[in-house]
Amino acid sequence: MKKFSDKKIISSWIKNANPWVSAIRDNEIESRVLVTNSSIVKAILECAPKTVLDVGCGEGWMVRELAKSGINCLGIDAVPELIEHAKKEGGGKFRVISYENLSDDTLKKKFDAMVCNFSLLGYESVHNVFRRAASLLNKNGSLIVQTIHPANGKDGWREGSWQGFSNKFTDPAPWYFRTLETWKSLFVKNGFELNKIVEPLNPKTKSPYSIIFVGNKFNKPTV
Repeated sequence: MKKFSDKKIISSWIKNANPWVSAIRDNEIESRVLVTNSSIVKAILECAPKTVLDVGCGEGWMVRELAKSGINCLGIDAVPELIEHAKKEGGGKFRVISYENLSDDTLKKKFDAMVCNFSLLGYESVHNVFRRAASLLNKNGSLIVQTIHPANGKDGWREGSWQGFSNKFTDPAPWYFRTLETWKSLFVKNGFELNKIVEPLNPKTKSPYSIIFVGNKFNKPTV
């Protein structure tokens, strides 16, 4: 298996599924507790969707959180063990679906919003998610992405790290870095109007913890 590849990312997450569930449910990740969880939920609620597709849902915390607001959610993930944990906890519907198999034929329904919360880490897989997104959304549907803030650098693979996590984590996944312009281009080239960019701040340092993109499906006017 290549050191830098989408397959390597999935392999790492399969190995670290149980530590990840513990980290999320025990609030071990400071950035999520302080800022990023509430920021992504706020961005979603501002779009007022009735149905949401959570791509890369992990153990399902966001599906459960949105259900409190009466939103009907489907969470999908490529890691079976994470979906098993999500189903046991309940609060929504969950399915094992890889990013490569993401399509309207697979899901057989459309959504008001599609959310990717720190779940777009690869190269080919991310391009496939963006290519499929518009077909999975209702008219004027929203694509909402929260990711690592692209401060400086060039597009390309980066080494993974579990720095700041417990010693239960092993074999960190690599990730593909994208610049701000590359992220914008992904939205525009795949049928979306990028109408909002939010930079959630670390309350201690006042520097951005992450970046959130909100795009709306571009609907061509009928003649």
